[in-house]
Amino acid sequence: MKLLHYKTNLVITLSLLLVLMTSCKAVDNANNKQKGGVIGTAGGALLGAIIGNNVGDGNNSELGAVIGGVVGGTTGVLIGKKMDKQAQEIEQEIPGASVERVDNGIVLTFDEQSGVYFDTEKYNINAKSQETLNKLASVFSEYPETNILVVGHTDSSGNDAYNMTLSKNRAQAVTNYLTGKGLNSSRFTTKWFGEEKPMYDNSTAEGRSKNRRVNIAIVPNETMVENAEKEAETTE
Repeated sequence: MKLLHYKTNLVITLSLLLVLMTSCKAVDNANNKQKGGVIGTAGGALLGAIIGNNVGDGNNSELGAVIGGVVGGTTGVLIGKKMDKQAQEIEQEIPGASVERVDNGIVLTFDEQSGVYFDTEKYNINAKSQETLNKLASVFSEYPETNILVVGHTDSSGNDAYNMTLSKNRAQAVTNYLTGKGLNSSRFTTKWFGEEKPMYDNSTAEGRSKNRRVNIAIVPNETMVENAEKEAETTE
């Protein structure tokens, strides 16, 4: 009787383990499909790289919508490979640029030390900046399945209203220059924050120099996501 009872318990235990393993596998598969096919909430890391640490501000919801969400699973891996390739090409073409791969996107930071800069209180694209933006436009034309966010910032010198206008004019100047090179304007979103989003200490000359910046975020558009989803389905 004890042996029979033991065997019965063993069968029940194994059956429960099999059901549990099957259920876990089903959950994993479902999660993978969800990660591969659904865009989640906006990537806070990408927002932080563009506008500093003030990502909790409710005014950033529009930027979050432009950036989209973090795509995971096989789809995210495929998108990541494409974005890695683009980031590497930018680094090769523009050695002075700060290039970061953040979430599913790429963040470029241009300040007085890195390729695109503006003379004091000016917003025209100078000759040196034109050379950099020409190279950048060539890379962007090779990767049409991306959208581009241009964000302007200033340091804290001068009054708030003046700085807001200056950051707007500088960001718009960059966007206008790039679209003037034949890039589709529908790919671009332009934002500006004046002195509101410093990433460095405005009490030092070096900090102010770094805060006078234009950030460019490159993110996958719907076409890239859809194509990656289709490719992921064939590999799963």
